[in-house]
This record gives sequence, structure tokens and C-alpha cells, in this order.
Amino acid sequence: MSQANRFQHLLSPGRINQMQLKNRIFFSPMGSNLAEEDGSVGERLRRYYVERAKGGAALVTMGSVSVGFPEGASNWRQEAISDDRFIPGIRALADEVHAHDAKLAAQLQHGGLLAMTDMLEGRGVACPSIPRKSKDSGDFLDVMLDEEQAKFFEPYAKMGEVIYNPLSGADIARIVDMFAAAAERAKRAGIDAVEIHGGHGYVFSSFLSPAYNQRTDEYGGSVENRARFLLETIRGVRAAVGPDYPVWMRFDSQEFQLANGISLQDAMRTAQLAEEAGLDAIHVSAHGDGNYGRTYSTGHATDTRNGFVANATAISKAVSIPVICPGRIEAEDADRFIREGRLDFVTMGRKLLADPHLPNKLLAAKPEEVRPCVYCYTCISSIFNSSHIMCAVNPMTGFETERQQQLAPDKKTILVVGGGPAGMESARILSDKGHKVILCEAGPRLGGTAQFASVAYAPNQRIVDWLRRQVAQRPIEVRLKTQVTPELARSLQPDEIVVATGAKRTMPAIPGSDRDFVFSGDDMRSLVLGQDLDSLKDKTSAFTRLAMKLGRLTGATGKLGLLRTGSKYWMPLGKKVVIIGGELVGLELAEFLAHRGRDVTVLEESSRVGRGLPLVRRFRVVDECHEMSVELLTNVRDFVISDHVVTYSNDADQQRTIAADTVIVAEGAVGDTHVADELTPLGIPIHTIGDCTGVGYIEGAMRDAALMTRFM
Repeated sequence: MSQANRFQHLLSPGRINQMQLKNRIFFSPMGSNLAEEDGSVGERLRRYYVERAKGGAALVTMGSVSVGFPEGASNWRQEAISDDRFIPGIRALADEVHAHDAKLAAQLQHGGLLAMTDMLEGRGVACPSIPRKSKDSGDFLDVMLDEEQAKFFEPYAKMGEVIYNPLSGADIARIVDMFAAAAERAKRAGIDAVEIHGGHGYVFSSFLSPAYNQRTDEYGGSVENRARFLLETIRGVRAAVGPDYPVWMRFDSQEFQLANGISLQDAMRTAQLAEEAGLDAIHVSAHGDGNYGRTYSTGHATDTRNGFVANATAISKAVSIPVICPGRIEAEDADRFIREGRLDFVTMGRKLLADPHLPNKLLAAKPEEVRPCVYCYTCISSIFNSSHIMCAVNPMTGFETERQQQLAPDKKTILVVGGGPAGMESARILSDKGHKVILCEAGPRLGGTAQFASVAYAPNQRIVDWLRRQVAQRPIEVRLKTQVTPELARSLQPDEIVVATGAKRTMPAIPGSDRDFVFSGDDMRSLVLGQDLDSLKDKTSAFTRLAMKLGRLTGATGKLGLLRTGSKYWMPLGKKVVIIGGELVGLELAEFLAHRGRDVTVLEESSRVGRGLPLVRRFRVVDECHEMSVELLTNVRDFVISDHVVTYSNDADQQRTIAADTVIVAEGAVGDTHVADELTPLGIPIHTIGDCTGVGYIEGAMRDAALMTRFM
């Protein structure tokens, strides 16, 4: 199939009610925390949405727009449409979105049990009934770092006890009126459609869920009764906007981790009732128990590829109106699902944060140009940290007003030292600004430590491959196996030098760490990346020492590395693996090795594992480690490695031992500016970015590159 026809169904026109859509790609409604403090649309929020419209999405949806602001608002800097004073900002946004041939929708929302402003201001939070006290408080706080907990609870420091307001009939009618008025206001403001937020634990979700709705009146019990509040709202909105204005809802097709939560059968019936009440489409999502961290990557921001497609297909068969589906759907899959009639439109959230111009790149038959999402959950985790939305691989997301690049007024020769993500992204940007760029990498390939990280977490490979392609497509002079010395740098005559050589990984001073069954972070990197033993002449090199160690352990010769045969992996690691260090590298290695049949124990000196992992991804990794019986021991110290035994002290000052066939020390990574220091006497302006300034992983590398290059 030619590239032109590869996405013909995904890129084909569509329609909801009377609204014509140029393709089937929607930008998902996502809370961004980019509104002004009073809930209005300012420049930052407008630029954020307009960038997605400019990128070719058929529809941009404003996420979680409060219908009663400040009443019922669920987060800081939430968008609002509760008063006519919000219309000018919304109209300016609508005009700009329309200028790029896209449509604008507003997702109308009332926070219900999750209404932060109501809690803080002493109002009762709207709910069907007073929530039952659970004996199990979940693991949400157990995984958060101390500073994350402090940031998360900071807004609630002076808050009293939460007051619950089981809604009366009059209360329900008032909220119905709020939604109807908000929809009519949206129409007047130039918004093309409204979506009623019926999911994710907000007010309608709590009524729909048997786990939360204990009412015995006409709003509780059967599916029809639990849906009554939502259906009354749909009818109220329809009456306010008229028959030709597009109205749909987003709702939970399933509630995970809740024994009495919403089932798919409940959702199918609710969708039928909603269609009868006047909806034009159904937007499928999911939710779960918010006390558990994994909910946030199992529910609406699923970690599973095509996570909601089966539910969307079932719902599509139950109704006659279009079905909109999110859930980690790749473009190729989306095209196939639309062709097969399983769904009608696809919403992309994280993908359009990573690359707002994904739709246009598909239209231009250049899918390889799409900057890939690596599903690290930096975007959602930032919201938990009371920040605004951002993206690990696209540092422009959420910073559209302050990080724009401009063509360089003076063209220079710039030497970039180091071919990891920071170096490649810098080279890409600098070349686009008009500079002559020379990129030198000491190793045999571009990718740096991210290449190692991509084995433990495969999606990282996507950004490494994308960066390599970007570098290859530009007039960038790439020199591999090139160690930059002051002499070489002087001979290249650069006007400026960017040093992105990465962190230094040394073995901490742990007694017994010189034993053959003990591997450092650099050892693991060498195993993963591979090295031809025959090319190693320097018997004191780290690679050669590792080769000799492996030879003693396994008798292996020839290729040193992670040997792949089909989907099977071989490594010279024993059955019982102890990992000292439980930050990002140690925890991802634990997950990786447990999946490959190792019995893994992680020893971490601090009180929490997973530092360096975005919170929502950390929730999932920790949960998966528990499922695979990985033992995560925190507050331990004083490690000693003896004959296949690791001794440590716990927080009760007890000495404990654990058997180990293999020990991996995943500590000791620190910034390393020695290359920059060696080049400083040249008198050439030098910029240090990425892990050489302190470990910041892919997010830090991409951010540093964007910030550093702005003024070059």
C-alpha cells in the first residue's frame, strides 16, 4: 500500500450532527492547568490549543471546562465557562482554531466528589450518597516521594474535613441548568460542539457507578435510574442549543479495580439511553479506584495499546450514532479500526502533546517524521505535582509562548560533543536555525545511554530512532568513534561548542563490588549495547575488564552483549538478582529482569523507590514489580557483598542477608563535565547540557536542548 493510501480511512472526512470534520483525528480533552487563575482563556492556553489545530487535527477539545466555576472546579487553573465574562477569551480561541480549518469543542465538567475548590472553600462536594469508608486506603501515597506528597497536599493544608452533599432533587435540577447554560454560552462563544463529561469520577460518573451510588430513590438502583441525572442533563443541553448543534458525552465504559464498579454491560445500556435522550456521539473511556496509583494508567490514560477498542466496538454495536475512541491507538491501527467499522473517530492526547503536527505529517505521507510519544506519563504526572501539562519528548508543549525558536541572525559553526538525545536534539535544532553543525560521538552509534534505557523500557527506542532520522535528514556532519580533544576541537574551528557527553557512572565504594558476579551500571550498558571483543586492544579498558569477567563467568567469547534470538533474551545473569539502587534505572531493570524469569530484590537507601520516573509511570512499574514478586526494600544501607550474599542494615538497625547469583549496582551516576573543562582553555563559548550537568534522563536532555539553543 502506498503511503498516500496508508491512512485513507483515518484521514477521510467525517460528520457529527451537522458538523463537518476534515479527518477522524481529535485532540483529546485533557486538563492542562494552563488557564488563567480566574478560569479564563489567556495567551498560554490559546497558543497550546491552536498549535494542535495548526497541526491538522480535525477537532480540538478544551478539556474539563467548569460549568459552575468556582463551584465544582476540580483543579488549579481550570478552564471555565460559568459566566459570560469567559466568552471573549473563548471566542478568540475559537477564531484562531477556525483559521486553521479545525473545529473547537468544549468538554463541560462538574467535579463532584473531586471538586477541589469546593473542598478548599468549605462547600459540600456533590455526590449521589455519602461514600462508604473503605478498609483499604490503596497505595496512592505509598509510591509518592516525600516532596511529591508535600506538593500534592500543599493546597489542602488549611482545609477542614470534607463535607459531602448528597444531591437533592433541587440540587440536581440546578446542576442540569448549569450545564444547559454553559452549552448555550459555548454556542454563543463560537464553539462548534460540546461534550458532557460523564466519566472519570466526576459528578455523573459517581451517579452511574454502583460502587458510589447507594441511593434508593429514582436516581439509584437500576442502570436506568443511575443514568437519570445524566439523561436529564443531556435533554437540558439539547433544549438549550437546538437540534442541529453537536452534543456528545465522554463516559466510563468500565471501572477497573472496583468490585461493584461500572461494567461494560452497564455502559452499553447507558449509551443507548443517552442516544435516546438526544446525543449525537459517544466518547468511550474508562476509570477505576482513584486510591490506587495504577488506575491512572489503566483507566483513561491506558498503558495498553488499543486499550478501549473492544469496549468501543461493543458500544458501537449497541447504538446507531458515531463512537469516538481514545486509548493508545497508533495511526495504523486507527485506520484499520475505522475501515472495519469498529469505531468512527479517534482521540489522541499524548500523541498530539508529543507532536501536534502528527495529522499533517500523515496527510503528507511522512509518518516517519512524527515525533513519537514514549508513554512515560510526564504529561499527567505534572498535573499531580500542581504544575501545568508538559511532555518529556517535546519541551515546547505547555511552553508554546516562551520557548519558540527563531532563525539565527548570524550563521555559525557549532560543534556538538555527544550523540545521545541531548546532543542529537541540539544538533537538529541548531541545523534548522541555519547553523553549520558538526556532531561528534565517541561510540560507534548515536543514541547514548538512551539506547541502554530502551532495552529496559522499549518505547524509549522510538525517540532514539526518531532523533537519528532527524539528524540523518539534515546537513549535519556526523563523526562516530570520535573522541573530542582540545586539538580536534581547535582544528574544526567552531564558533561555539555544545557538550552533551552524559553522566559518569562509577561503582560506589561497596565492599565486595569487585567480585565477578557484580555488575555496575556501565557494565549493564555495555551488555546491552554490545562490543566486539576482538576490537579491544587496551586490556585496561572497562569493556575489556568486563569481557574478562564474563569469560570467567560463562566462557563467552566473540560478541559481548545482549544476544537476541527472536523474542528471547540471553544475559550472563543468574537466577537470583539483587539490584542495589531503586531509582529509575534500578526499578526499570528490576521490571525487565523479572519479566525474563529472574527472582529480583531491589535495595534502596531512601524511603521510596522509583525516583526519576514520572509519578504515573512509577505507579505502574511498582505495581508490576509487586505482581511479579519483586521484593522492594527501602530504608536500607551499609551494603557488603560477599560470596554470593549481600548483607545490609534495615531501618531497625538489624543486619540482614540475601542470597545473590548476580548483583547489579544501579547507583553512582553523576554529572560529568570533564570534557567541557578540557575544552575551556580554548576560549570558545561552551554550553553544557543533558546528563553531564546532572542526571535528567530523556526529559532533561530534550528540555536542555530546547532552552540552550534558543539564544544561539
